[in-house]
Amino acid sequence: MRTPWHQLRPGVKQAPAGRTAEGTGQTARNGGTFPLSFSGWIIPLQSSRQQPKGLGYMETPRPKPSSPDALNGLWTIGLCSFVIAALYFGRDILTPIALAALLTFLLSPVVTRLQRWVGRICSVLLVVCMMLAFTVGSGWILTRQIVDLGTKLPDYKENIRMKIKSFQLPSGGAFSKLSETFDDLKKDLPMANGEISDKKDEGIRKLESRESGEAIPVEVVSTPDTSTLDLFKLIVAPVVGPLGTSALVLLLMVFMLLKREDLRNRIIRLIGQGRISATTSAMDDAAARVSRYLFMQLVVNVTYGMGVALGLWLIGVPNAILWGTFATVLRFIPYVGPWIAAAFPLILSIAVSPDWWMPTKAIALFVVLELVSNNVMEPWLYGSSTGVSSIALIVAAVFWTYLWGPVGLVMATPITVCIAVMGRHIPQLSFLNVILSDEDALTPAEDCYHRLLRSGGEDELELAESYLKTHTLTDFYDSMLIPALVAAGRDHQRGVLDRDQVDQLEHAIDELLEELDERLPGIAKVPESLPEHVGSLVGPCRIHCVPAKAARDRLSAEMLAQLLDMQKFEVTISPAQLTASEKLDRIRQEDPDVVCISVTEPTSASQARYLCTKFRAALPNRKIAIGLWGMSPILPETEKALREAGADLIMKGVADTHIAIRKLASAISREMQPAPIPSDDGARVEALELSGAMKTSGDFNVVTDKLTRIFEAPIAILSLIDKDTQHFKAHSGLPDELRGSGTSPRETSICGHVIAADESVVIEDLARDRRFAGNTFVQENGFRFYAGAPVRSADGHAIGALCLIDTQPRDFTHREQKLLETYAADISDEIRRATDNI
Repeated sequence: MRTPWHQLRPGVKQAPAGRTAEGTGQTARNGGTFPLSFSGWIIPLQSSRQQPKGLGYMETPRPKPSSPDALNGLWTIGLCSFVIAALYFGRDILTPIALAALLTFLLSPVVTRLQRWVGRICSVLLVVCMMLAFTVGSGWILTRQIVDLGTKLPDYKENIRMKIKSFQLPSGGAFSKLSETFDDLKKDLPMANGEISDKKDEGIRKLESRESGEAIPVEVVSTPDTSTLDLFKLIVAPVVGPLGTSALVLLLMVFMLLKREDLRNRIIRLIGQGRISATTSAMDDAAARVSRYLFMQLVVNVTYGMGVALGLWLIGVPNAILWGTFATVLRFIPYVGPWIAAAFPLILSIAVSPDWWMPTKAIALFVVLELVSNNVMEPWLYGSSTGVSSIALIVAAVFWTYLWGPVGLVMATPITVCIAVMGRHIPQLSFLNVILSDEDALTPAEDCYHRLLRSGGEDELELAESYLKTHTLTDFYDSMLIPALVAAGRDHQRGVLDRDQVDQLEHAIDELLEELDERLPGIAKVPESLPEHVGSLVGPCRIHCVPAKAARDRLSAEMLAQLLDMQKFEVTISPAQLTASEKLDRIRQEDPDVVCISVTEPTSASQARYLCTKFRAALPNRKIAIGLWGMSPILPETEKALREAGADLIMKGVADTHIAIRKLASAISREMQPAPIPSDDGARVEALELSGAMKTSGDFNVVTDKLTRIFEAPIAILSLIDKDTQHFKAHSGLPDELRGSGTSPRETSICGHVIAADESVVIEDLARDRRFAGNTFVQENGFRFYAGAPVRSADGHAIGALCLIDTQPRDFTHREQKLLETYAADISDEIRRATDNI
């Protein structure tokens, strides 16, 4: 059996178990909404009903799916099928439009910049002319390179022949024997033998005819006459199609650049009726992402092509500029483009080189460039420019290649980006954002809830460790564990989770808290910095956490207790199963400074109000804080009712409650607590006067000097305390200011606590004792240790104290305490003898 988390921690104690398990009769919850609500398996639900006012309300049952929802699903499937069919059969029309739009996205930033100086028309014409000039120039250079390559290829025949010979298998080896075996088996096949015999007989007949001088029949194959129209179709038609498509793309691009604003307005009017702001945001987002992606891809591909050209030139591969240009262009084709770009120069290097060094260097060049481009250039330049996951891009590449061929492969990424943006900004298409986006499919809270539901491994601990690397422990509790508890409670109320599943989840959280408590020094950012207005603790402060009702309330209290324990609070927790009266008895037993009532949604805030009312009536001077976990926002009516019930603090998160209790405890710890006045103090003061101790002339300084040597303490004092003043009858090592005055106020004296207790008092560290927080006598003189034994009159009243004081904390054994009490008794006897002599 595992040891409970609260038993592993020295500062946090769990009260004894109560009567029964959590009841299920109360289902009301505080008004408000919470970002997490799960139905079935990690699918968030959103409720549009109006939240009722008051401290709580009953949860409505889960709605059943209606027939219109099913019809909407069928309608969506039919619409998607129609769109896919239209894209496939209309590819001849849609492809030029898509290419023109792609080029428009690429050139729009340049046109926009030039438009400031030369106007819209001139800027468009200038950009188009520059693009055509670049295309024509590049084509001319590539043509020269191709012609040059064609003239040099015959010179490489010998190298190619040598490479082919080097691939021949060695004779006499295992491969040769294997080949001979296959030949023998082939001879045994009847069909093969028949074919060989027929060919052999035909060869013999031809040889006999040639030797006898007979004419060998020659087969004449006639070719049909080729007309000019057929020749035109054979040569010109394949070129006219691409040229016509290119001209159409160019024309569309020019008009898209000229009428960019008009097209934008028409699209907004068409699909943005009533949603102009959302449509504008979607278009701006898509344009920015696609333009940035295309520009950065152009930069990456150009640098890649320059690297290829320079590297191949240094290696010695002919026509390096040609292959660098091919690499730049082909790299626009995702996935397969770089392989095709590398194949041509690699084959040429094999043909050119007399050995294998040049091909090896070429392969190494492309490998290095791909690694640098994929792992350095693209992450640096692209960043989050597309917002589409890598898996979605691969699937999109296959999909669009199937629909539109190679053009679809080039267009796959920009189109997918636009679709993902539509899913981000149009609620009805939000499923596209889930499918395509590179954002996490589940929020951290949903992921945590999902892992806790399938508890049984280390999933939740792994998630916690990963989250705590960049967040604080309070963030983890407020953003992940508390929402998971709230979601489980709500799903249980709706009947989605049964009691066993909820118990399993709560047990998993309990174990997670244990693991975190053991590993916190190494994984969590704690303790975190507090606001400046939150002071430091002067002494320990006792906190008692009271779960309002359920196990989830106890778990939330344990999270808070864990945070408080890290900052040296003394924290105790009552079991959730106790009744209100039993919880009140626990509070009286623990005697805390602050009582914190833990309420976790869907536990009702009315439960906290009931407990607060009961506690306030029984403990009017106790500070009471209420933590409403998961209830955001807190309704004004709820807060007002809790304030009227007697709550001093009302907080809505672990972090807020932690800081608020820390602030409250800091103020409490700085409130000095004077020693209580005994009920018989009048008789005690009268006994002091009758004893004549104030007037005795005995040299008690000898005793105090002896005590400083025996106990190795810097200060020893014999003090007598009347109604309002502490008198230093004898002393050794007392600060000059106190020695000069010879007295100090009773309310600030430490010896006053000896009088109140009527017995010895040992305080090993005054700075950690809340009774002396703000005590000027202690703080101004830097006292840290105190041990005092009562000095008594003849009738047994404590009239003073013999004490030791140190400026450093120290341990004080029971034997030392008995020795100090012996000296105090001797002084009491001496005072009585001196009084008798008087």
